[in-house]
Formats: sequence, structure tokens, C-alpha cells
Amino acid sequence: MTSATRPVERPRPTPAILRQGLRVIWIGIRQQKKIFAVAVVGSALWALATVATAWAIGYVTEHAVSPAVESGNVTSRGLWLIFLVLFGVLLVNMTGVVLRRVAASIAGFNLQALYRQRVTRQYLRLPLSWHHSHPSGQLLSNAHADIEAAWQIFNPLPMAIGVIVMLVIAGTQMVLVDPFLALIGFLVFPGLFAANLVFQRVMSPRITKAQQLRAEVAEVAHESFEAGMLVKAMGREQEETNRFGGVTNDLRDSLINVGRTRGMFEPVIEAIPVLGTLAVLAVGTARVASGDLSAADVVEIAYLFSILAFPVRALGWVLAEIPRSVVGFRRVDSVLQAKGSMDYGEGTLPREGAAHSRSEGVSYAYAEPAERAVLGAEDPLEAATLPVGPQRAMAIRDVTLDVPAGRTVALVGPTGSGKSTLTSLVLRLMDPDSGSVTMDSIDLRGVRKGEVPEVGTLVAQQTFMFDDPVRDNVTLGADLSDEVVWEALRTARADGFVSAMPGALDAMIGERGGNLSGGQRQRIALARAIVRKPRLLVLDDATSAVDPSIEQAILGGLRETGDGMTVLVVAYRMATIQLADHIVYVEQGQVMDQGTHQELVTRCEGYGDLVNAYAREAAERAAVAADEETV
Repeated sequence: MTSATRPVERPRPTPAILRQGLRVIWIGIRQQKKIFAVAVVGSALWALATVATAWAIGYVTEHAVSPAVESGNVTSRGLWLIFLVLFGVLLVNMTGVVLRRVAASIAGFNLQALYRQRVTRQYLRLPLSWHHSHPSGQLLSNAHADIEAAWQIFNPLPMAIGVIVMLVIAGTQMVLVDPFLALIGFLVFPGLFAANLVFQRVMSPRITKAQQLRAEVAEVAHESFEAGMLVKAMGREQEETNRFGGVTNDLRDSLINVGRTRGMFEPVIEAIPVLGTLAVLAVGTARVASGDLSAADVVEIAYLFSILAFPVRALGWVLAEIPRSVVGFRRVDSVLQAKGSMDYGEGTLPREGAAHSRSEGVSYAYAEPAERAVLGAEDPLEAATLPVGPQRAMAIRDVTLDVPAGRTVALVGPTGSGKSTLTSLVLRLMDPDSGSVTMDSIDLRGVRKGEVPEVGTLVAQQTFMFDDPVRDNVTLGADLSDEVVWEALRTARADGFVSAMPGALDAMIGERGGNLSGGQRQRIALARAIVRKPRLLVLDDATSAVDPSIEQAILGGLRETGDGMTVLVVAYRMATIQLADHIVYVEQGQVMDQGTHQELVTRCEGYGDLVNAYAREAAERAAVAADEETV
């Protein structure tokens, strides 16, 4: 577990970022045209009604309030006039607000849902080679926090558009009422824009930093949960608590910094319209006294100043959201545009009989884990997903592996020799950098998507169990009868402990198979593969946690019932090796020798040393077990 990289503050937004932000907004608008149009209509109605409120107040002041004050008598007609005018404006305002908020929320959440689906589908399309260089915590952040950041801007955006409409209408109305007082407004509004511009420039790096820290907290939390057993076993609870506490405290400090900055700017931004209103009242009172204006005109313009203070803030919110939106969109887009998706043809594979698999001259190198260069970069757009260090670690080199139909072939070699890489290539979980992989003489690159999983199945050492009943973990949603499931469990020697579980096939396994031992999980995973009756079964040390006697029974059962099945097994135990028809010895990513067990023992020194070590280990374990029984 490595320490998390500490983010640094972002540079302030640049014109390039603003242009990119407008591009992101336009992409979202094009994908949500109709609902966004409803939000804009609602925003325009709200803007019109907001400005009309000032006119309505001026109108009722002139036609109802002033006459009542002058006559000292309030008439019912005057009261009805006040009610109907203000109610009409209020109704339009409410309609606009509802349309704006509901439609903006729908547009934003639609975009989030759409891009989460696209990202998830892309994760499924991308080969393992791509996933190897991208940590799962970062992928979770891409699918959640980054998508949310990219489209959060659609919440204030319709309101900001309405504000522009409002300012045009308000400016025109003030000029029509009194150009001299309107001049004061034209001086106040630039002040508001300037204050908002400074506000968003100061806030943007702080908000972006907080967004990055949210992703970092998610990554550390995910890693801690994944390593829960290791943390408990090694007694590292306090260290993990401290590590998680460090990043959460950084997030807390960052959010406090955001709140402190907001608290400093908001009073200034709120004060500018108030000062404008006071200036209008002061100048307007003098002009009313001189007879140049009526009291209603002054009230109307003063009210315009008072109601425009908050809406103008929406423009600042949009400007402040743009850098965060751009960074989030670029991170998401880097996933959607990722190269490495596998090409497919229109070919098909036979469904009957054992498969013949052949890998011809294949080489493969793993990319180094992609380190994100986001933090501290000059341009967050360019740094959002650039990997650092494109070095590739060679796993296998010019390997030819032939697995004849109906035979059992064992891959044997020291740790890190490339055995698991070969199994992934055989089933086209990833494509080789060079060479070809065929099944029944058909190049796997030319078959349709989903063809290989229909005829070939991998059982890995690290098994994954869903928090579902045993039946669902075996069938994985396939429509299979209980008899077929039990038959697969018997072949995998799992029927005994499954029938003893409360509920048998309906027994819940628990998250990641927490209710089962490692060997039991491996046997259910093996039954999961057998139940599909694959033509090619690949076992990547899939029985490592199973007792040797049970392992031998499982492999013997596969040989007895495996008509129409080819088996490729990564073997470590002598019992497994001796059951194989053919053995391929690999070392340092290359095939060093192949043949029967007796042939390799006599002519391949590396193979002999390795299997002798396996035999000594097995003998030592047997001796320890015998001693324990004696005691």
C-alpha cells in the first residue's frame, strides 16, 4: 500500500479552459436538446417575471398605493388591482422556476446516467491489457465522481442563461424609465461581473482540488476495503485508519478553504447591488423632489437593483464550475476514447467436440501502471489522463503452444514465467503484441464477439464469488436445471459440502464467498466452468487451495467425463503434472522444453529442479500431517 499523492492547487482558469468548458456545455446541450430547451424557456419566463415584478411594483404604486395615500382611503378596486397584478407576475415566476429547475435537473441527471452507462460498457469492451495499467479505484472515480463533476454545470446553466435575458430586459426597462438612473445601473453591473470573475478565479482551483481529493478518498477507501483480510491478518488497522484519515483530513481542509473563500467574497458581492440601490434612492429622491421623476419610477429602478443581486451570481457559479467540468469530462472522455478495444470479425467457432488451441509465435508485454499527471500540471486538460513512463515489461516472448484436441496439457514453470499470461491469450482475454492465437485453425481475432466464451472457459486461482445463492454462482444467470448444476458440483467434488449447507443450492455464499473456505470457493468456481460444458477448459492453478487427494479426484473426474473437452492446466503439484498427457515447461517468458514428465525430468535441468522441489514440499507437508495425527 503506497501513500497517496497529495494534490496541489490548480492554476486559475485560462481562456483555453473557458473555450473547452463551452465545448463541454455544447456537447451536453446537443445530447439533451429538448429537455434543455424546456429549461431555457422556464429560465426566460423566470427572468421576464423577475423583471416584471419591478414593473408591477411601480405600476401598483402609481395606480393604487399613491392614490390611496393621497386620498387617505383604500378602495376594494385598489386592493384587487394590487392582488391581480402581483399574483399574475408571481404565477409566471413560479412556472418559470419549476420548469427551469426540474428540466435542468433532468438534463443533468440524464447526462450522468448516459455517461455512466457508456463508461461501464467501455470498461467491459476494453481488454485486460488496458485494465492492468489502470487501478480500480481510479476507474470507480471515472464512473462516478468525474462524471458528476463533468455535468454538474447543468444545474446553474439555465439560470445563467435566464440572467442574461434578465439583464437585457432590466437594462432596457431602466433606460426607458430614466436614462440617468440607468447609468448608475450600468456602472454597478460591471462591478458585479468583475467581482464574480475574481470570485470564480479564486474559487476554481480550490473547488478543483476538492474534487480531486474526493476521488483520492474513494481510491484509498476502495483499496482498504479490498485489502480487508490482509489488513486484519497483519494487524495494520491503525496504519490504514491513519492513511484514510490523512486523505479525509486533506479533503476536510480543502472544503473548509472553499467555505472560507466563499464567506469572504459573498458579502462583497451582496454589498455591490445594495450600494447601487442606495445610490439610486439618493439620486432618485433628488430627482423626485425636482419633479423630473415620479416616486413609482424610483421604486421600480431601486427594486430592479435589489432583485438582480442574487441572479447575477449564477453567472459566477457557471464560470466557477467550468474548470471542474472540463477536468471531469476529459477524464471520462479519455476512457471512452481509450485505444485497446478488441477487434472482432464475423467468424464462428464449432460448438461440438474438443477444441484444438494453438498459439503461434506470440509475444506480450505488460504496460507499466498508468500514473496520472493531473496534479500540479500547467494545463489540467492536457494532464487529465497522460500516463507517465510508457515502459512495458515483457511477459512472454515468441512462444508457440499447441494444445491438441481432447488432450490435457500442463504448463509448468517458476513464478513469473508467463504461464498466466499464456492462459489469458489462449482464451483471448487480451491479444498478443505479435503472433497469432487460433482455435480449430480459426484465428480468434476474426470471430464474432462472445464466440470464445461460448466454447472456452477459464478458472483462475483467485476466484470471485457473488453475494448470491450457490445456484446463481454456478449458473451465472443461465437457464440450467438443478440436475445439471448438481452434476457439475459432483464433478468438481463440491456436492458434499454444498448439500450440507442450510438450503443447499439456495444457501447464500456471502460477499466474495466469505462463508466458504478457499478450497470450497475454488471447487464452486470449477463447477461454474464445467456446467457450461466447454470445449476448452483452462485451469490457472485453479485447485491450489484444494487438498491434494481431492484435487486428484477432480482432475481424474475431468478425464473420465471430459469427452469433447480439451484441458490446459497451470500445474504446481506432482499429482496434477502426472495426470497431464503433455507438459510444457516455460521459464522467463519462453518455452524451454516440452514432452512427457519422464522425458523432461531426464533432459531438462530446470524442470527437474522445479518438480523435485514440489515433491519435497509435498513430502514435508505429508510428514507434518502424519505427525499431527500421531499426536
